[in-house]
Amino acid sequence: MRVMSRIMALIVKEFLALLKDRKGRLVIILPPIAQLIVFGYAATFDLNHVKFAVFNEDRGIAARDLIARFEGSKAFDLVANLQSDQQITPIIDNRDALFVLHIGQDCTRKLLSGGQCTVQVLVDGRNSNTALLILNYVREIIYRFNEEWTANHGLGTLPSRLDIRAWFNPNLESRWFIVPGIIALLSLVVTLIVTSLSVAREREAGTFDQLLVTPLRPVDILVGKAVPGLVIGLFEGTFILLLTVLWFRVPFTGSLLVLYSGLVLYLMAAIGIGLMISSMCSTQQQALLGGFLFLVPAVILSGFATPIENMPPVVQKITYLDPMRYFLVIVRRSFLEGASLDVLFNQFWPMAIIGLVTLAAAAWFFRHKVY
Repeated sequence: MRVMSRIMALIVKEFLALLKDRKGRLVIILPPIAQLIVFGYAATFDLNHVKFAVFNEDRGIAARDLIARFEGSKAFDLVANLQSDQQITPIIDNRDALFVLHIGQDCTRKLLSGGQCTVQVLVDGRNSNTALLILNYVREIIYRFNEEWTANHGLGTLPSRLDIRAWFNPNLESRWFIVPGIIALLSLVVTLIVTSLSVAREREAGTFDQLLVTPLRPVDILVGKAVPGLVIGLFEGTFILLLTVLWFRVPFTGSLLVLYSGLVLYLMAAIGIGLMISSMCSTQQQALLGGFLFLVPAVILSGFATPIENMPPVVQKITYLDPMRYFLVIVRRSFLEGASLDVLFNQFWPMAIIGLVTLAAAAWFFRHKVY
């Protein structure tokens, strides 16, 4: 009981040291809100208001109908009607338009006679991801135009019909995929910063030696410094979860028990990494740099923005050391699929192992640094 009371006193001291520091409070509150807004609204795979130009050499009804479909799309904004093909190059080079829709001569006549009309799309390929998205939208509009044209003019039906049905995300809202992942990202950022600065802050302030002469063992000190990180990480995760559901309207279909069980294991792994970094550093600047040295590769290798399957095989093996990789699967599948514990179990035990190894390593480094 006396040991527990001492650990509780250390936990209270850690909270007071963190919350009394104005900069510490700002780290906990402002960055998560700012990053959630930025990622929630700016990070999207959807296209909106993409500028395009039209070079229409056919004045028939088919050309007008097709152009009207592009103008009526939320994804595209018509910015120019070109009069010659010499205008195409400068308008794309200057990024005044991201693509040009070129409709050739006699397009309507060819379609009315049962023939084919070639529509050319010239896309700015400097951003390959955006170019691929534009082409997918263009294909969809032209496909719908072909369907209705053949039906309305008695030309029969297309040889095959594509019937698309998206499971788990019926409207293919990219926000439903991105925003839940922010729970994993911001929980890691805040927890890692708080824990990686804890021991280094004591050394820099000169109070670490005073802490060592107390009856607390090194393991007790580590526990006292880990609990505040866990509490703050749970608070951040809960706060972002509520904003995700209530503000961004992303439906949660899974189990809160499964999600929070994964969150606790994830935070313990992050705390272990943070304390391990802090135990090896003598100043807060070193600890902060060490935290970001881990944080940036962890986010990149987690699959947050790019699929792990697209990475080279050697890099894919490295991702197994990243706890964010596993929790990202848990949080996204909990939101979109309502996945149960037996389905997600393979994502839980790797985080538990990472947490045990990093906490043990932190304790070893702590004792090594002490003695």
